[in-house]
Amino acid sequence: MSARGRPRAFDRDAALRSAMEVFWARGYEGTSLTDLISAMGINAPSLYAAFGSKEALFLEATELYTRVEGTGIWTVLETAPTTHAAIAGFLKATAEAYSQDGKPQGCLIALGALHHDTSSDIICTDLRRRRAENLAALQRRFERGVAEGELAENFDTAAAAIFYSTVQHGMSIQARDGATYEALMDVADGAMAAWQPLMAKAGA
Repeated sequence: MSARGRPRAFDRDAALRSAMEVFWARGYEGTSLTDLISAMGINAPSLYAAFGSKEALFLEATELYTRVEGTGIWTVLETAPTTHAAIAGFLKATAEAYSQDGKPQGCLIALGALHHDTSSDIICTDLRRRRAENLAALQRRFERGVAEGELAENFDTAAAAIFYSTVQHGMSIQARDGATYEALMDVADGAMAAWQPLMAKAGA
């Protein structure tokens, strides 16, 4: 029996990873349907049949990114023995993840889409949620430092989390603009130089 008319079989997981890398490199708005079907090796009907829409594909791609890319950035927050070591490790892992050879530079979650006036509300809301979750993870690590007596009881955990989150986002932009690992580590070292002033502000 002729197979004419049957959809072409493809590896959905591999296609999703390819889409993730295109979105990572170009952002949501900067990625066209032509870019996606070319990278994924499928036609438009197959893309829509498998993923539903460009929005749905992006959301799935960002979920994959969260699971498989740069996980060491967040793991070190839990495994480092002190808050200082956790934040230093967090920034070092960020520099490594954002400057990998053979992969897009920077962070999909930070750079994928920023503004509701140019991107889908669903996309912007999802990325904002993910950034908020990352910020919360940083704040929890500072709160752990307070609970364990490493940081002063009046240490401003929210302000410190926002500061280091902002540093990380800046590293993402610098990486996208071509900053090397060494240049990103200079940023990390500068941010860690602010540690003592932060401690002093809280009387630690």
